[in-house]
Amino acid sequence: MPSNPIRGCRNWIRFGIAVVILMLAATALPPTPDASAADQIRIAVLKFGTANWGLDVVKRRGLDRAEGFDLDLIEFASPQATMVALQGGRADIAISDWIWVARQREEGRPFTFVPYSSATGALVVPAGSPIASLADLRGKRLGVAGGPLDKSWLLLRALSLRQQGHDLAAEVDPVFAAPPLLNEQIKEGRIDAVLNYWHYAARLAASGMTTLLEVKDARNALGIRSEVPMIGYVFDERWASRHRDALLAFFRATRAAQSLLLESDAEWTEVRPQMGAPDQATFEALRDGYRDGIPRHWGEAERSDAAQLFDVLRKISGSRLVGSASKIPEGTFWSEITY
Repeated sequence: MPSNPIRGCRNWIRFGIAVVILMLAATALPPTPDASAADQIRIAVLKFGTANWGLDVVKRRGLDRAEGFDLDLIEFASPQATMVALQGGRADIAISDWIWVARQREEGRPFTFVPYSSATGALVVPAGSPIASLADLRGKRLGVAGGPLDKSWLLLRALSLRQQGHDLAAEVDPVFAAPPLLNEQIKEGRIDAVLNYWHYAARLAASGMTTLLEVKDARNALGIRSEVPMIGYVFDERWASRHRDALLAFFRATRAAQSLLLESDAEWTEVRPQMGAPDQATFEALRDGYRDGIPRHWGEAERSDAAQLFDVLRKISGSRLVGSASKIPEGTFWSEITY
């Protein structure tokens, strides 16, 4: 029997409709992820923090993409907020010191640390001040950034105990306040000296004030010889084990960025808008301070001295700073990185 042409036409129409439906369905589906797409690393940073200078180079120069990952900078207004983001899973990496990491590990939280800066604070006095040593601070109003458990303050107290036989905390009138406020107070003559973070101390030195003592000199006087970096990148080691290749790429990129900032003055012209430097002297002081703080070595010598530094801080602060830890817990420093 001859085939029915109308039925054949209907079949072709049904086939065409089916093809169109399948095509529309395919375009409605989300694209299949590209197997070569870059891994994303989210880092929590202070909005105006000095760490951003190097991270800006990573993004602007495309060093992250060249290493096969995408760096996502998430800005926060306070250090506490960055650490909350890290602990809450909103960020993969944050910036803190290894003392914080040691305490977390002692309490069972597996964070770990890789250094990015050995820059330290400084004790600054006005130009022409009669204060020429720690002993001269007796009875003076001393501004201290970071609070009673600030590591620089604890080291100055330890040095005073060793050199003078008394605790500096009992000899001065300490004024604990935010770093920018302390800079304003010493300019206005409301305090006699200030112990501030390195970039705030650099601004004061650029304005003509006198650096009486750098914290790294106090550290050396306490017998800690190597440049032990205090500040670095902090992350969960469980996350690190799952993203090892991307994390190693991150550290290659950030070290490359720091090398550019160490060697190239031209690179700093691109960074300068972020620095808030009102004049050339301040810009140069910040640039030079950042360069001085780039760690040149990170290995057994620095880790051994870190253990000694931990002991000094533990003895002067008791459990308030380090908790129940009697030594640096194993794993505080991520073992994958040395240089």
